[in-house]
Amino acid sequence: MLVAERLQRIVELVNERKSIRVTELSELFAVTEETIRRDLDKLESEGKLARTHGGAISLAESDTEVPYYEREVVRKEEKRRIAEEAVKLIRPKDRILLDASSTAWYMAKLIPDIPLTVLTNSIKVAIELAGKEKVEVISTGGIVSPGSLSYVGPLAERSLESYHVDRLFLSCKGARLDRGLSESNELQALVKRRMIEAADEVVLLADYSKFGVQAFTHVAGWDRVARVVTDEKTGQGDVARLREMGIDVVQLKG
Repeated sequence: MLVAERLQRIVELVNERKSIRVTELSELFAVTEETIRRDLDKLESEGKLARTHGGAISLAESDTEVPYYEREVVRKEEKRRIAEEAVKLIRPKDRILLDASSTAWYMAKLIPDIPLTVLTNSIKVAIELAGKEKVEVISTGGIVSPGSLSYVGPLAERSLESYHVDRLFLSCKGARLDRGLSESNELQALVKRRMIEAADEVVLLADYSKFGVQAFTHVAGWDRVARVVTDEKTGQGDVARLREMGIDVVQLKG
């Protein structure tokens, strides 16, 4: 099999299975694991898949919830930079809400140890902030969603109804200018709707890949979003439209 044929087949397999390991590909194509790693590095540089520890995952859109350990490595540089910018919006003694997105987890890592109240449904966010003495962390509780390492369900929703925060930082699966925000499943969408209701201001953390995507369940319209933090790859047409809607857009520079 020619190299080009092998690369094409690898992309097809990753998209079919959503994730695959180096060892499996090595056996399948009868080449060394080092050769497969080079193939995956090349395909990642071309934007055709994302590398993970020991394998690769698909970048093709899906309505299923992507496991957290996979979301952590997909477009991680964009997410880290967006999180860095979003943290600048936080002031001492603020009451904020962080969702269970990987971008919110990057925020939790970057938040300084200042007097702050953070409400979250994310297990990883809560653990990350637990070591910061001045930050008070409140977890919603609820049913654990293994894929996102988050709390969902009726208990999480009722918990959110009990609180009021200054600012919510959240991400989503899709952000279409004509339809608003959407999520991969109803449980996540319901929790995010409650989060939006609990906040004075909603800040959407969305890299370029979110725009134009319609996921399974509607979360909210753009009228509920006050600010968007995005990266430089987001189309200028989308940015202009958001600003026309009265939304403050913070777009990172390349």
